Amino acid sequence: MNGFRLPLGEWIEAAFRTITDVAGGFFATLRTIFLAAYDAVDWLFSAPPFWAVILVVAALAWWARGWKLGVGTAVGLLVILGVDQWDNAMDSLALVLVASAIAIAVAVPLGILAARNDVASRIIRPILDFMQTMPAMVYLIPALVLFRVGVVPGIVATIVFAMAPGVRLTELGIRGVDREVVEAGQAFGSSPGRILRQIQLPLAMPSIMAGVNQVIMLSLSMVVIAGMVGAGSLGGQVVASLTRLDVGLGFEAGLSVVILAVILDRITGAFGGGFRGKTGKSTAKAAEPQDAGTPPAPEAEAPRVPAATA
Repeated sequence: MNGFRLPLGEWIEAAFRTITDVAGGFFATLRTIFLAAYDAVDWLFSAPPFWAVILVVAALAWWARGWKLGVGTAVGLLVILGVDQWDNAMDSLALVLVASAIAIAVAVPLGILAARNDVASRIIRPILDFMQTMPAMVYLIPALVLFRVGVVPGIVATIVFAMAPGVRLTELGIRGVDREVVEAGQAFGSSPGRILRQIQLPLAMPSIMAGVNQVIMLSLSMVVIAGMVGAGSLGGQVVASLTRLDVGLGFEAGLSVVILAVILDRITGAFGGGFRGKTGKSTAKAAEPQDAGTPPAPEAEAPRVPAATA
């Protein structure tokens, strides 16, 4: 080798120094907003007595998928309570919900933009590839530089790490909508915005909800990593167990993460699959005339499309 080294690291450090000097106030405000949102959600789960939270979450699980999931949810939350990880679990749940909500709020519009604009899709895809393949712990470094130690760097790193599947599955769902249905809406004079709201988004909802589910699962997988930057919660307990080689504490905290993951996965999965299953008969019947055989005549199609675009 001739000793030449590309000074990429120095360029990145200089860029971050410039960002902190120029936009330090903006990031301080953003930190305050994220911290306030986290504190509000954390209070929502921590202030009521544990039995009230268990009843509400179990009732939601029962409504989403049935009594088996409701009972399993109650048992799982009681196990978390029994190993004395309740407060840490509620802190983790607050972090996951805040990060997931922000990631979804960014991912769904980006997915819609990518689905409706090929140029935007070609730009967004390599960025998503970069976000998904970069090691998750690397995101903590710039987050610490911009937001200081605490729960906010964990939230920011979680948002960046988890939002990619939300964008991809939203784009996939909208692009997968039957082109004939969209053209029928256009033929009846519907605007592009109305077609998006009343045709494409409803038909793409299973794929979008699958993306939401993946965002939440990836957010939960970042809980332990976020604990390394002072986020506390179950991740902090896992980090503490590593430093003390405390196998029991690590297992209890890890089991609590698994229980939360299973509960969130089943409940959010029900919104994308279970509820669709309850209405699947009527949806299938409405789709049969369009998919089977030759396309219907305009007279036969007319009563159906205005109902979808009204």
